Amino acid sequence: MRRLLALRREGKLTTGQVRSAADVLGVRERAVWRWLAAAERDEAAARAPGERAAYPGRFTVTDEVRALLGLWKGNVAAVHRELTARAARGEGEFPPSIPTLHRAIRRDLTPGERAGLVGGERAARKHDVFLARPRGWRNQAWETDHMQAPVLVDVDGTARRPWITWFTDCATNAITGFAVTPVHPSRESVLAALRSAVLREDLYGPFGGLPEKVRVDRGKDFLSRTVTAAFDLLDVTVEDLPAYTPHLKGTVEGLNRAVESMFLAALPGYARQPRPGKRPSRPKDEVLLSFEDFTARLLDWTRWWNTEHHPAPLRGRTPLQAWQDDPTPLRDVPAADLWTFTLEDAGTRTLTTRSIRYRKRDYVGPWMTGHAGIQVRIRFMPHHDHRIEVYHAATGRYLGPADLADQATEEQVSAVRKTRAARARRLKKDLEASRRERYAAATQAEPPRRIGALTTAQAEAELAQTAESDLAQLALPDVIPHAAPPADWRTPPSLASLTTPARPAPLPPGRDSAPAVPDGPAGQAVPSTTDEYGDA
Repeated sequence: MRRLLALRREGKLTTGQVRSAADVLGVRERAVWRWLAAAERDEAAARAPGERAAYPGRFTVTDEVRALLGLWKGNVAAVHRELTARAARGEGEFPPSIPTLHRAIRRDLTPGERAGLVGGERAARKHDVFLARPRGWRNQAWETDHMQAPVLVDVDGTARRPWITWFTDCATNAITGFAVTPVHPSRESVLAALRSAVLREDLYGPFGGLPEKVRVDRGKDFLSRTVTAAFDLLDVTVEDLPAYTPHLKGTVEGLNRAVESMFLAALPGYARQPRPGKRPSRPKDEVLLSFEDFTARLLDWTRWWNTEHHPAPLRGRTPLQAWQDDPTPLRDVPAADLWTFTLEDAGTRTLTTRSIRYRKRDYVGPWMTGHAGIQVRIRFMPHHDHRIEVYHAATGRYLGPADLADQATEEQVSAVRKTRAARARRLKKDLEASRRERYAAATQAEPPRRIGALTTAQAEAELAQTAESDLAQLALPDVIPHAAPPADWRTPPSLASLTTPARPAPLPPGRDSAPAVPDGPAGQAVPSTTDEYGDA
């Protein structure tokens, strides 16, 4: 605009130049001529063409308007009604018209502020600007995260949404490894995904090795004692990011969004698929994928992502090409050592002629013959109670696995789980019934009235049942009263009635008699320097 203004003052401005500027700015030609005229009158108008100049008395957004916008979630009409009602009560001036209020809010508040007043901090962050990290070298930094797949999968006859644990390389956008869990993930999922990410096998391609650091998002699974100990043994730095900062691990967050739109949305059982009808229910004839099929398809998609997909940050290269073009040396770990480092340590035990006793259960293995009496160290995979790994306590040499003795069959385990589920449902139903309270419906302003009648017999029966299960009442403290305290103790009157009269307790050695207490007027004892509880 300043260039056009200079050309106009020099008399060199043509209609074609004004028309070109209008096309670039997306406005009409006469608007540009009007802006030039305003700029000739006021130089400040050239800095913000089209914006109305400030004038005395123009309405601006105040702190009160901001607070009302947050209260009414950005509803300008509701804010206008509130300001009008306050002005009618004499609490301020009457507001301008609703269009003027709209213009003031758009002028004085940024898009991020307006979005934050409507949807909170998360909505405001969508309008922030974040710098991109410089792309480093392979295995310089990994990012990891849990993601619940929006796909229903058949897990032992039950429709569940599995969880995926990723490990991605920030320099090449490669998926180095992952683990799928039918239910909520744990530290075992992190360790399994870490092993698959570090080992460079054909399952995931040439990607792997030890990274220099791994970024996590304050998840308790990633910061557990077992996982942090494994990272320490592997000489990997864990970078714990602050809360509510997903932009600090944008590589794995972008992968979470990409896998849903590029892969999961086309699978049967996709939970976010728009469906006809009033309720977004799943069709009854829909056949879900089994957990094994889902994992196999996810593995195929991971191979496609690493070898055929061209992410935009790589500028036409695949993650495999970016990985192979990087000459940075890799740090590899033998599979046996990696398995040992990613197991949880349970301390030392003694190998007896019977077995290894751990968690009140016996574990045996065929290699134990002839080794009874030695000290061994136990390591195990979290939540895998059927097997432990045994090492020599002194040398650290791996001895072999030990399986749970007298392990129940699958039929027995299934029956126990069904019984536990039925008991949990029954208990939940009983608890909900005991907490349910009903109130009478009100058609006018009145206190709430609780409804629900009990007979006298029902109330006495329920109270008697509670008394029989209350340990405090079963103790019956009033049957045998407390013994009388020593004579030199000052007992409060409220406690003296609860004690039985008895002989004075024997005095401590070296004390022949109780200290004399002088009598006060009317035969009353003079208060001592201590209170009635014996405290100074």
